[in-house]
Amino acid sequence: MLKYSLTFFLVIASTTFAFAQDSGKIHQPTLTPQTSGTKQLLIAVSPVNDQVVWAAGTEGTFAVTTDGGDTWKAGVVYGAPGEALQFRDVQGVSDKIAYLMSIGNFTRNFRIYKTIDGGATWKIEFQNETVNAFYDCFAFWTPDRGVAHSDSVNGVFPDIRTTDGITWPSIAANMPPALSGEASFAASGTCITTEGKNNAWIATGGSTIARILATKDGGNTWNAYDTPLYSSPSAGGISVDFRDAKHGILGGGDLSSNTSAQVATSGDGGQTWNLTNTPPVDGAIFCLAYAGGNGRNGYAIDAEQSDQNEDQQYQRTVVVTSEAEPTYSSGTGAWTPDEGTTWYQLPNVSGYWAVAFASPHAGWFVGNNGQILKISF
Repeated sequence: MLKYSLTFFLVIASTTFAFAQDSGKIHQPTLTPQTSGTKQLLIAVSPVNDQVVWAAGTEGTFAVTTDGGDTWKAGVVYGAPGEALQFRDVQGVSDKIAYLMSIGNFTRNFRIYKTIDGGATWKIEFQNETVNAFYDCFAFWTPDRGVAHSDSVNGVFPDIRTTDGITWPSIAANMPPALSGEASFAASGTCITTEGKNNAWIATGGSTIARILATKDGGNTWNAYDTPLYSSPSAGGISVDFRDAKHGILGGGDLSSNTSAQVATSGDGGQTWNLTNTPPVDGAIFCLAYAGGNGRNGYAIDAEQSDQNEDQQYQRTVVVTSEAEPTYSSGTGAWTPDEGTTWYQLPNVSGYWAVAFASPHAGWFVGNNGQILKISF
């Protein structure tokens, strides 16, 4: 659901920041600016591991690194003449394989692309034909199994799923009935997350209740659970992540308000949620991610990184980005070591749309003018 401007302003100095505090106090993460090779707004980011990362954004733009961000290669996926595709989500599988999800001004501009040659060529796997469908985000359990989520159309979520990494049949009949006006927000491609072999959660808003749609069987069946986040046509759950089958975190708020950030956590697989302390950011939560990296992209993490992710020091660490009206110039970043009980601002971080992690030592923000910022705990 696109209900906000694309104008973003980014404030970040051109040096590396290491915010190690006095002995006995919290140690802020290290932030290192990187050069993406594009000036387009980057909306979504997907680390495969600590070396391979994919990003995507406006004007058909994608970017990829295979050396942890020391160098990035940017490219453009061209649509038909006159099409200005906007990639709102990206899923990296390897240095060669990735998926992109586009939105646009027309029904058929909602598409899923795939590359198997590192971005040299892209093939359309799905092209929307449903009038008024608006595909916000997708997520994968394995390189060939994933689900894409759309705003509701006439009380139905026209969601689609792949089990072979090639075809995307409808699973609309599997979805719970939608509330009036219920939709998700294509803010950073993180309105959906997967975990394990078959678990997935979708954050919604737009109606009178912000809900979580959840599946435990790979999308065959879904349940809907109420959350305490405020919901309206411009508000609700925006970004969701889970660190295991039971423990997850949900961020959102009202995109029309500068003081609306809300975060909630669940300890029972998304069935019930409790609000956390309010994060010190401006505007609604735009994106959040566990620093452990073992939720999204879990299938791509090798054994050594999985051991790292089990480290209790980072198991409950979460990083958030936010936005603020009317110019989106003051959206900020923050992090918590304990899933929202304690929050810390991220100094000099402003205007980023998305953040994601391969491990606590390898995460990336992406945002305006092609800016990329590596974050390391």
